[in-house]
Amino acid sequence: MKAIVVGGGAAGFFGAITCAQRHPEHRVLLLEKTRQVLVKVRLSGGGRCNVTHACFDPAVLVQHYPRGEKELRGPFSRFQPKDTIQWFKKRGVFLKTEEDGRLFPVTDQSDTIVHCLINEAKRAGVEIHLQCSIEAIRRSGSEGFLLKLTNGKEWECDRLLMATGSAPRVYPLLEQLGHTIIPLVPSLFTFNIPDSPFLDLAGISLSPVLVKLPAWGLEQTASLLFTHWGLSGPVILKLSAWGARDLHSVDYHTSLCVNWLPSFSEEILRQQLQEHKQRLAPRKIMTDGILSLPKQLWRRLLALAGLPEELRWGALSQRQLQEMIRQLQSTTMTMRGKTTYKQEFVTSGGIALQEVDFKTMESRCCPHLHFAGEILNIDGVTGGFNFQNAWTTGWLAGQSMIQTLNPQCGLS
Repeated sequence: MKAIVVGGGAAGFFGAITCAQRHPEHRVLLLEKTRQVLVKVRLSGGGRCNVTHACFDPAVLVQHYPRGEKELRGPFSRFQPKDTIQWFKKRGVFLKTEEDGRLFPVTDQSDTIVHCLINEAKRAGVEIHLQCSIEAIRRSGSEGFLLKLTNGKEWECDRLLMATGSAPRVYPLLEQLGHTIIPLVPSLFTFNIPDSPFLDLAGISLSPVLVKLPAWGLEQTASLLFTHWGLSGPVILKLSAWGARDLHSVDYHTSLCVNWLPSFSEEILRQQLQEHKQRLAPRKIMTDGILSLPKQLWRRLLALAGLPEELRWGALSQRQLQEMIRQLQSTTMTMRGKTTYKQEFVTSGGIALQEVDFKTMESRCCPHLHFAGEILNIDGVTGGFNFQNAWTTGWLAGQSMIQTLNPQCGLS
């Protein structure tokens, strides 16, 4: 029998390798439309490859997925970050955990992961075919499939795994096989704020910062990075993921609110500032940055509060103090567009999740058709979570394809 995997990314490779290793007597082919496989793996993490995240409780792990949280609970109980770490370790690739929980190869080179996957695929007997773009998918007989390529060639297979990521041209082919496609919209992007008063602070980062999207009651707390076009950093990327569809609905034009000191309640912040007023009475309020804020940001926030440069702490009025607190805890800006976070480009949308059996990753609409990775309506926040979805769903699909090829071959 022949199993074909379409898509040469993380999910496709993991599915093909798993299938070939568990059932070496059957042919497993991997088709990639471009001249190079594992492109996103190469680019991830600035060329270092953020393989997964050090979150080992499936119940907590699923909370990092704006779409797919409920569906991934079971799959993560079978293959989670610990399993990913062990999988690569058995193949001589060791991962290291950084302070924020992200895991990278100890070499800090994405090629380490790429070479491991390619070599493992070859050892397992996976046949890799490049520049194979699918033009049509039809049922062949009662169980198989016929794939027509754009170059005119045709491939037949008994089992099919689609792991093409968010490639738009593939979805109409899957609709013809009975699937519902949730429209694609970007996830994980930075905020364009052309009239931001902080554009000249590009390159400065601080943590933690709380950012809210009041229109939908969404908020995230993490580190923030000022950019030449607006705001970025983990807090913005996380917020963009959770608000992906809402932000798309308003063409990325909405107000946002920033609390620069989320660890302070208003009462404690007021006490801190009152203490500064008494202790630093003769000094100008703009002389130094306080409360762990960068000096440039402190001065900019005071200017936004309307406080004059020559104002001294001792002369600070209660009205001015209140305005200072407002700016420190609730600076309002207007988002007027987005910029793709290219290294971690992710979309919301894809195959409707209710049409997939997450025990096997098999279609509920089209028997012997399986899915893995971002082709599904699943997306995670930045930090290695999208790759973990790829490893897990690819592994499950590869396992279940083997089971359907030979019902006596159990899962492991």
